[in-house]
Amino acid sequence: MDIRLKMREGFRGLQGGLFGKVEKADVGGAAEEVQRAGGDMLGWADPFMPDDCMPAAVKAIAIDRIEKGLSAHYTHPVGDAELKAAIARKLARQNGLSVVPERNILITPGSDSGLLFAMMPFIEPGDEVLVPDPSYPSNFLNPKLLGGRAVSVLLDEANGFRLTRAALEAALSPRTKMVLLTNPNNPTTTVFSREEMTMLAEFVIEHDLVAVVDQAFEDFLFDGREMVTLAALPGMWERTVTVCSVSKGMALSGVRVGYLVADDHIMDVLYGCAVNVIGATNSTFQAAVAYAMDHPEFMTEGYYPIFEERRRRVHELLSGIPGVKTQLPQSAFLTWVDVSALGTAGEVASYLMREAKVCVNEGGPYGRQGAGHIRIVHGCFQDSQRIYRAMERVRAALIQLGREKGLAQ
Repeated sequence: MDIRLKMREGFRGLQGGLFGKVEKADVGGAAEEVQRAGGDMLGWADPFMPDDCMPAAVKAIAIDRIEKGLSAHYTHPVGDAELKAAIARKLARQNGLSVVPERNILITPGSDSGLLFAMMPFIEPGDEVLVPDPSYPSNFLNPKLLGGRAVSVLLDEANGFRLTRAALEAALSPRTKMVLLTNPNNPTTTVFSREEMTMLAEFVIEHDLVAVVDQAFEDFLFDGREMVTLAALPGMWERTVTVCSVSKGMALSGVRVGYLVADDHIMDVLYGCAVNVIGATNSTFQAAVAYAMDHPEFMTEGYYPIFEERRRRVHELLSGIPGVKTQLPQSAFLTWVDVSALGTAGEVASYLMREAKVCVNEGGPYGRQGAGHIRIVHGCFQDSQRIYRAMERVRAALIQLGREKGLAQ
């Protein structure tokens, strides 16, 4: 019996690496393989992994909760009141949103589950979701899991992966119900401008759509760029669900805390089924994150300068390599690299694993325009020199591959 035939159509074709190779970095044995070989894993967007980076004050609160026995118990399924109040303060100062913590915020065990949960009330079989391409792999998979279909909105690589009205209109159909945006974008690091976000808001309102916006990488923007929260633009609050995380900006990936922000008419539905879908988020670390929300200096004064320096150094190391094209990252700690002149993404990633002992992400899962690209996470490790040593090996390997392809002497 083929048990997959009894599964929902959106799940039947999924593979988790148990019976064959998959391209996703979070399944299969890629990480273990490169670590056993003495190499470096630059494919997980987990800041400073695997090193200890939790601020002492945050850690102390978590330890106190454990020692008092409070960590053995649930909080309310929609989230701890203290944490929601702290998030409301952050939203006011950083996102231009004035919210009621008890009505407009829901705490989730990370933003990945929150992203799917945000979409669940809206997507029915046959619905179409417009997804800028390239984009986060879950943006293409989640609509399928819910019975819908992701439709690529092609971003113009030659113009810095900008979002245009023409591309949105070209992807629109009578079945379109939602726009699913990651801003800043993962993997391209593009920070969409106020002009682009205003255009998107007008498009969503004109066509009576819903918007879900993943803002997991909102905390580190470079070169004076502005973070524009779509839900804060006129007419968008009542039709937008914003998905946020503490995994990237706070470098607290392992605590599994994320949150959704939305109008209370949307939130009432999400509250009504929160326990059925996501359960209660980690009690210990909700309290710790509440403290971190009100004391973000460890991010602005500690992490920001590190990632600012790394993006420039990594860009320098990748520049000038025959057959390699990349742009200076606009946000976070990712670098998106066009290696199509050197081979497929899989071929180049395998070459880097073998010759440089570095594991990177293949571009295929990031959309139609991911072909021929790789994603490099330069946010790993506390020691920046370790990143640079790994990237020097990557540079040498890519130059050698170019020679083998006849692109360099």
